[in-house]
Amino acid sequence: MKARRSVCRLGTALALPLLMAGCELAPVYHPPQMVLPTSYQGSGPFVKADPDEQLQHGPWWKMYGDAQLDALETQLDAANPDLAAALQTYVQARDAVGEARAGLFPQLGVGAGVSENKESAHTLFRHIDGSLQQSSNQYAAALTWQPDFWSQTRNMTRAAMHDAQASAAQVASARLGLEMELASDYAQLRGLDEEHAVFSQAIGLYQTAAHITQMRLADRIAAGLDVARAENQLATAQVADTDVLARRDVLEHAIAVLAGQNPASFHLPPQPAPRMAAPRVPAGVPSSLLQRRPDIAAAERVMAAANAQIGVARAAFYPNIRLSAVGGFEDSGFGLASLPNSLWSVGASAMLPLFEGGLRHAELQASWSRFTQAGDQYRSTVLQAFQQVEDNLVLSSRLADEERQQNDALQSAVKVQKLAMQLYEDGIDNYLNVTVAQIAALDAQVAQVELHTRRVEASIGLIGALGGGWSSSDLPAPDQTLPPTDNAVARGAAAVAMQVSGR
Repeated sequence: MKARRSVCRLGTALALPLLMAGCELAPVYHPPQMVLPTSYQGSGPFVKADPDEQLQHGPWWKMYGDAQLDALETQLDAANPDLAAALQTYVQARDAVGEARAGLFPQLGVGAGVSENKESAHTLFRHIDGSLQQSSNQYAAALTWQPDFWSQTRNMTRAAMHDAQASAAQVASARLGLEMELASDYAQLRGLDEEHAVFSQAIGLYQTAAHITQMRLADRIAAGLDVARAENQLATAQVADTDVLARRDVLEHAIAVLAGQNPASFHLPPQPAPRMAAPRVPAGVPSSLLQRRPDIAAAERVMAAANAQIGVARAAFYPNIRLSAVGGFEDSGFGLASLPNSLWSVGASAMLPLFEGGLRHAELQASWSRFTQAGDQYRSTVLQAFQQVEDNLVLSSRLADEERQQNDALQSAVKVQKLAMQLYEDGIDNYLNVTVAQIAALDAQVAQVELHTRRVEASIGLIGALGGGWSSSDLPAPDQTLPPTDNAVARGAAAVAMQVSGR
């Protein structure tokens, strides 16, 4: 009868939390709303206010149609150590979700012990048979459970899930940043290849011009000053070309590291033509930017996690209730399965904070402050994102106009160079005008190459500012942030990477 009443009390104690569970103390979370413009201010062929026209999902660098760039970006995704380290932050965030969620379930453990004990001959209470030595063998199971009356554990789990989603978005943002850096370095390297070709052509022309001045000096129809000017022009061009090759080597090393390769064994052959083309980048409507930037998604998920943490801080003001049960057998021999040797204990405890010097109020206030701070950081992230889009839209448009203007200037400079050299060969003009014309033509060619490279870099920056084809739908759902049940870390790294990147 007594055992039946104990079982009833235990059943009541276990059922009470189920009846009381569900008390939610976290504020109702609403994603932040911001007033957004209907279109971008940047002008040019890159703006298209069409909701259906967005960057294609997937490898954005394929827009440039460069097989070498495609191979390098693929190597980056597979072998870049910084990206691999960033992926592990997401793995750790998933494990944190598992740790927080474990508090929702009862904790069950088993134990066993064997001991041989001897008492002092002068012990106060000697064993009834007078023996001083006795064995003690026991095994038992223990069950403990802390009912989540105030949704403290559930809010901790939600916060961990939101943090894991933010971590996934941060990994995607890091991936995009590395991909953009590699593409920008590659565009600069190909621009230097083109500059090297320009200087090589100019050096050939200058060598011919120097030879002409030397022949005219030998025939005494030109001054030694002309030869000195021609040789100076040739040497200056050779110095500039050497500097271009040095900068190219440094960029090649940076690209090797980004692709996860050793610079000592990495080489990209020169490829001056065809030059990389700046593709048309569909910008879409401004409102879509909130769903296409991983850093914005990360900032929003941090807000959601901070909101859940408010519920955790509030729950600390309520009683902390814990249920426990222990059952097993103990005997001085090995008759452990005998019912008279059984033991059990059922209990419940509660702790209500009464006075802690304002500790919990301070923790609650700090949780609200962190939520407000997360909101401010979210708005800052959104504003910076729009600034990056507008900057690169303007750059793309202005540089396109500037490149067309520079092409006109280049054609005029080349024409002047040819005429000046023809006049000098005919003896009508002096070599000073030839030198001036050569300098202007070379500067115009180099400026034209640099402008095109800047235009390609601006298109890369615009693609990155628009999210690189990423979408908030690529974020793992809350349930997908749970850690795997088996030891799948090693064999699941690639799957995690694909899940985070959305590819």
